[in-house]
Amino acid sequence: MGATKTDLFTKEQNDMAAMAKALAHPARIAILEYLVAKNVCITSTFVEELGLAQATVSQHLKELKLAGIIQGSIEGTSVCYCINPKIWKQYKALFNSFFKDVAPNGQDCC
Repeated sequence: MGATKTDLFTKEQNDMAAMAKALAHPARIAILEYLVAKNVCITSTFVEELGLAQATVSQHLKELKLAGIIQGSIEGTSVCYCINPKIWKQYKALFNSFFKDVAPNGQDCC
């Protein structure tokens, strides 16, 4: 695989790509939707909720945690996960600035 040449792009472009990569799996989206809906620290319910193997869920949680969008704390033998509000706001701001409104110019694009 060739070099990615990320140095050719702005920090914002690299940050957005990293965020998009962290979100780029439906299981991760489902995990985030579940955490947002519950708005509490969740431990082991992801396996039942998603219907995926524990190892698969753990891998997705790891990727989300590496991206910083979720945080976890150890409680006995389990880990409690919740949304990291600071990073969530950063994701939201970056994607909102990217998805600007497109004004129709009176003609079709193609």
